[in-house]
Amino acid sequence: MSTQHHIRVAKALPLRLIHFFQKFPPPALLPQTPTPVPVAAEPASTTTPVDSNASLSSTTAPIPETPIPISNAQDAELPYHNPFLPVKSHLTGRWRGPTYGLRQQADLVKLASTHGVLDLLPWTIKKPGEKEKRRIEKGLQVKGTGEGQKVKGKLWERTLKGRLEKRRKAMLDMPALVQEWKQKGHGRGWKTWPSGRAKK
Repeated sequence: MSTQHHIRVAKALPLRLIHFFQKFPPPALLPQTPTPVPVAAEPASTTTPVDSNASLSSTTAPIPETPIPISNAQDAELPYHNPFLPVKSHLTGRWRGPTYGLRQQADLVKLASTHGVLDLLPWTIKKPGEKEKRRIEKGLQVKGTGEGQKVKGKLWERTLKGRLEKRRKAMLDMPALVQEWKQKGHGRGWKTWPSGRAKK
């Protein structure tokens, strides 16, 4: 796309998205910087420096910074940490929360989807289709819903099937019971109820 097209799209964006892209520009819009060519390291010298007053910092090699681990493969090309994900400090070992909370992420995704720039946002769980993809990968994380598992349920839920079967049999036997009731004088000759309890 041409630069003029990007400018027209940027002017049509709401102020909230413009501020977000100013802080975290998409990699597609960043100027391409040539990657440095690795140079073979020279073997370390075993001789001591001639100047004995040289400082320790000048004789020791600089310690390389530890790269920040990336949680999603789609964020490998980002020049910054994904602001939608937490990050762990390698110095203190503590986790720092994401720059934008889940509600803010959802609002940004809605705005970007409305203006057609959803692909420029970093990866977030609030993007369309991510929740369904996670459901397919991990399934329903509810105890008893897995393959070969069974939900325990309440007592009335566990005994419901037997009680319904008992009622069904009683309804099927009802015409015979009514007929027997009429033949025996509407219960005057019965010593016990059909259930076996003594007649009061």
